[in-house]
Amino acid sequence: MTLNSDFNNQIQEIIKNAIREDVGSGDHSSLACIPSTTTGKAKLLIKDTGILAGVHFAKAVFNFVDPDLKMETFINDGDTISYGDTAFTVSGSSLSILKAERLVLNTMQRMSAIATKTKTLVDLVAGTNTKILDTRKTTPNLRILEKWAVKIGGGHNHRFGLYDMIMLKDNHIDFCGGITKALQKTKAYLKVNNLDLKIIVEARDLKEIQEILEAGGVYRILIDNFSPEETLKAIELIAGRCLTESSGGIDQTNIRQYAKCGVDYISSGAITHSVHNLDLSLKAM
Repeated sequence: MTLNSDFNNQIQEIIKNAIREDVGSGDHSSLACIPSTTTGKAKLLIKDTGILAGVHFAKAVFNFVDPDLKMETFINDGDTISYGDTAFTVSGSSLSILKAERLVLNTMQRMSAIATKTKTLVDLVAGTNTKILDTRKTTPNLRILEKWAVKIGGGHNHRFGLYDMIMLKDNHIDFCGGITKALQKTKAYLKVNNLDLKIIVEARDLKEIQEILEAGGVYRILIDNFSPEETLKAIELIAGRCLTESSGGIDQTNIRQYAKCGVDYISSGAITHSVHNLDLSLKAM
């Protein structure tokens, strides 16, 4: 994920809203017992194993809360972590460190879990030409962080939202009255509105794949809920005329079997919606 100005602006907006939600009128627990002039140092302690993600985000949080806070990083985004590791230290105002603590931990724990899950799937398809994709099954308002974590884990981002790619799924096709009609109307819509968007179409069986191929103009076919045997037939039918993506019913036990069918991509909602947060802790030193 490119760290351009728009990306950084979105990150700043997330941090601003999260701090407003958490801190509100003030961190009264800290203000009640810690003098404003107190300085200290804390370390991010790893209490789990996996792939670390969110270090860059943590820097942005600390800088937003207090530009005078200083971070010293020992483990970077994408690195393997083990129990007992120290990822970084942060020093400066004790009140500022405590104000940022929960936002840093909550996001890094989730981002690291996503990166770890993604890396597991990436490793399972190693040696094939298949790439792992995320989906739109993300936490509302945190999509950019979760998709960032997928990239850190070695995966690839699918479309970011409803605006940056055309994806005709079963409901679109059924509401419209069929694949051919949906594609005809989509192509006309793109032309009238002068939009240059790639088109992905979901197929539920080989007959629908044939219809998609005959209609043409498709960037990728989503081979949805096919068995590995059916997927292999679909790949043979498509014969390189467009890219392919498999999804549905795919997990760690069978993902390599699907990859070996020759699909270009396997998309997984589980890497963002079904992860167990890694255990991280920010401890005073």
